[in-house]
Amino acid sequence: MNVQAPGLGRGLAAGIGKGSAERQLPLGFEPAPPGARPAAQPSATPARAPNPRPALPTGRGQIVSLRQELLLTARARLLVIALLFVLIACVALVRIGWLGLAGEGPARTSLDAALLPDRGEITDRNGVPLARAFDAYALWFNPRAMDDGGSPLVRSPERVAAGLKAIFPEMDEAATAQLLRNGRPAYLRRRILPEEANAVFDLGEVALETPREQDRHYPQGKLAAHVLGYVVEEEDGALGGRVGMEQVLDDRLSDPALRARPAALSIDLRVQGALEDEMRSGMLAIDAIGAAGVVLDVDTGEVLALASLPDFDPNRIAEEDVPNMLNRVTNQVSELGSTFKPLTVAAAIDAGVIRDLSRDWDARPVEIGRRRLADYSDKGDALNIPQALAYSSNTVTMRVADKLGPEKLKRVLMDLHMHERPTIELPARALPFWPKGEWSRIRTMTVGYGHGIAVTPLHLANAYAAMVNGGVWRPATLRKLDADEVPRGKRVFKASTSARMRQLLRMIALYGTGRSADAEGYRVGGKTGSAEKNSDGRYSKTKLISTFAAAFPMDRPRYVVVVVLDEPRGTIASSYQRTAAWNAAPIVGRLVPRIGPMLDVRPDDHRDVDISDLRYLMEKGK
Repeated sequence: MNVQAPGLGRGLAAGIGKGSAERQLPLGFEPAPPGARPAAQPSATPARAPNPRPALPTGRGQIVSLRQELLLTARARLLVIALLFVLIACVALVRIGWLGLAGEGPARTSLDAALLPDRGEITDRNGVPLARAFDAYALWFNPRAMDDGGSPLVRSPERVAAGLKAIFPEMDEAATAQLLRNGRPAYLRRRILPEEANAVFDLGEVALETPREQDRHYPQGKLAAHVLGYVVEEEDGALGGRVGMEQVLDDRLSDPALRARPAALSIDLRVQGALEDEMRSGMLAIDAIGAAGVVLDVDTGEVLALASLPDFDPNRIAEEDVPNMLNRVTNQVSELGSTFKPLTVAAAIDAGVIRDLSRDWDARPVEIGRRRLADYSDKGDALNIPQALAYSSNTVTMRVADKLGPEKLKRVLMDLHMHERPTIELPARALPFWPKGEWSRIRTMTVGYGHGIAVTPLHLANAYAAMVNGGVWRPATLRKLDADEVPRGKRVFKASTSARMRQLLRMIALYGTGRSADAEGYRVGGKTGSAEKNSDGRYSKTKLISTFAAAFPMDRPRYVVVVVLDEPRGTIASSYQRTAAWNAAPIVGRLVPRIGPMLDVRPDDHRDVDISDLRYLMEKGK
């Protein structure tokens, strides 16, 4: 048993108590020194002590209180953010509602519209592209490119112009240097190739910019230029059509709902190329100042080819091209001479004036007042109708027109729409010279052989189509037609008259002035016309309009071809022959064998229109 020493125990107890007392004494109280008598005990009612300081939370309570404060702060912030989102959503809904009621929707509403070019494609009847839109580069001079008030060019304008000249050899170096020196923004070129744009970038001039723009490209170059026209940049930056079908189809080519599908024309590019080639060769061979030609489907009115020379390049329009934009097929009227004689004869057959083709008509000169009108070449005092057409007799045709009378002749020509602008979609269409008022006797006679009335080559092509297709006139069109879109047309000649005219036109090509147009196996028929050019009311003895109007194959006519030469002057090679029999007719003779197979017309020497009942008339009197 262990016994603790009493002194040690008291000391420990006193120490413990002392420590406890020290921790519990109020501030400012000092304990009595050792050995001092204890102070008197307080009375039963002690004096009131000052209020103690509130105790701070300690331990777990302090953590809980802090967490509550943070939670309240976070909730307040979330509430503010939510209110902001609600406010923004309300503003957006109000804005959307306003746009829906009063605003305008976006210009493009579909992915197709966004991906398609701004202008649709034009093709020929077989889908060959004639006009396309594409992204191109331009060369733009921006004098504010540096935006520091200093010179926009690193080098001198002359050195920059020399650098551009090396990239674009046809550029005018002096004019370009002057433009750069002026310091005004301008296009230096409107169309450059990607590799040319890279070469400009390599020059290191920030002011030479190469922005990408929508442009129009004509992959066939000058081919069918008068049919297509060209485009220009409008004020809003869009491309707008001019002159040809680009202008006619402007809305259709720009419509997002339609421009995905190419606009197909009636033109056959192969036929167009052959026509232009033969016309250009023939025009140069006889030194003519211009030429016009058209190939027309006699049953539908579709234009397979239409050409006017000189032409222009729609890819690069220049000031010197403006005169060449005249479309001689639809926008130039001329007296087309003897090509009217078959129309007069057809009208007379229809009216019963000509019943017997073997009858002889007086072929001697016609004298009216002081005027005496004779044939270019005397073929005798009397000719029947086949001979009169084959030899192109003015005097016989004048007497036929005189017997037919002005009213009946005028009625037929009006039914052929010779008195109004040609019926086709092109905007450039000339008004014919149509004799006003009552036609005098001499007027009726001269109109009968193609003088005193001026029309376009397209007027003549439409009239010949009606004369050989069974007698029905239809308007010409440059749109490709489906079978159910072909117009019914208007009957002008009887079917029997049309059949007789097919015989007579074939005989002209076999025995008369159209022999140089007779392409072997293609059964061509047609009529020449050579008329003195009328200028300021006077006829020129040295300036002619030479025309050949033809159809093939005459046993079942499908196409009409009209070729007109403006002022053929002749050359040594052409023996200075200026009449249609020597210059316009040979063009048709070379053209038909080229385009026949393209149009599914094969040469056949065993087929032809039956002229057995008329052939003997050509030998009569010989």
